[in-house]
Amino acid sequence: MITLVRRVTAACVLSAALASCAATPQPVRPAPSATTTAPSAPPTLAPGPGGLTPVFKNGSRTHGRTVALTFDADMTADQGARAAAGEHFDNPGLIAALRALKVPTTVFMTGRWAEQYPEQARSLGRDPLFEVANHSYSHYAFTGDCYGLPTVSGDRMRADVERAYAAFRRAGVPDARPYFRFPGGCYDRRALKALTPVGVTAVQWDVVSGDAFATDAEAVTRQVLEGVRPGSVVVMHCTRSAAPTTERVVRTVVPQLRERGFRFVKVSELIGS
Repeated sequence: MITLVRRVTAACVLSAALASCAATPQPVRPAPSATTTAPSAPPTLAPGPGGLTPVFKNGSRTHGRTVALTFDADMTADQGARAAAGEHFDNPGLIAALRALKVPTTVFMTGRWAEQYPEQARSLGRDPLFEVANHSYSHYAFTGDCYGLPTVSGDRMRADVERAYAAFRRAGVPDARPYFRFPGGCYDRRALKALTPVGVTAVQWDVVSGDAFATDAEAVTRQVLEGVRPGSVVVMHCTRSAAPTTERVVRTVVPQLRERGFRFVKVSELIGS
């Protein structure tokens, strides 16, 4: 009899618990938004004539007053000893200025630079204000007679670019852009053909800042301000030893261009537009 009572009591408790659970409101989960989409791939240009790597120089001249400031983070494969001796191939002051001024920026980085400064590379790659693009691994020229740079052989061009992307990943750059800037801006048909399998868009420029090895910040500033047009791509440098005036130039150029109605964008936005 005692056993029966216990069973009846347990059954009542269980029934009450089940009824309580059934009566408890369940959390309502929002239905998936019809506008939610997966992140889109970075815009690129269609292959050029003969399927060659496409080349982008500037954006639209008629779709708003936009301008892209781009910075080459140069370091060649054999400059490690110079960095170890104290030469600065980075420029934290410049990056801090771009952040303070809230300038969307594209940094064309060599793989060797990412290896030398992995924390800075990772910081740039994870900051939505910046996008990291490819400037080769070694900063060797892809043609002969290119400002005295050593050259990479034709059969190593693709591997050099892919090696840079691998260096970015090791440094913690999560999503390097499919854009490539030839060292020195030097390229020919052979180079464009060699990079076709990589699927990059080659990015040149239409405004040379003249900051490389410059010591007169005012002269560089004038050259940029006089050259910029809607859709311009400005080439500058992110290396203290080779471009010591660039931070000062940026702190002057950015507010003046904004006063003229220009809006700063990344290269990806220019290509996408």
